[in-house]
Amino acid sequence: QVQLVESGGGLVQAGASLRLSCAASGITFSSYTMNWFRQAPGKEREFVSTISWSGGDTYYADSVKDRFTVSRDNAKNTVYLQMNSLKPEDKAVYYCAALHRLRSRNNGYDYWGQGTQVTVSS
Repeated sequence: QVQLVESGGGLVQAGASLRLSCAASGITFSSYTMNWFRQAPGKEREFVSTISWSGGDTYYADSVKDRFTVSRDNAKNTVYLQMNSLKPEDKAVYYCAALHRLRSRNNGYDYWGQGTQVTVSS
C-alpha cells in the first residue's frame, strides 16, 4: 500500500518560514521524481516544485523561485519543501506527488498525498 503523508503546514505571519515534509511508504522512493503542488481556495491546482530521483535537479515555479527550496533524503524516504519569506498569496493546501522516473508527467502522476494546509496572515 502506497502512502504519501504531508506534514508541517500551519498558520504563520507574512515573512515567516515553514518546512513541509512528505514521507513516502510502499514505493522505492529513490526511483521517483517528487513534486510539490498547491491549491488555493477557488483556484486550480498549480505546480510548485520538483526534484529528480537523485536530488540532482530541481525546478520551481516562478512565483516561489528564490523563496522555496526542495530537497530529499532518500534514506528517510522523505521530500521537503523549505518555504521562506512566505506571502499571503502562498496560502493553499500543499500536496506532494510521486512520478516514477521512467514515466512521463504527461500521463499523470503516480501517487498523491492528502495535503497539508498552509495559511499566511498579512
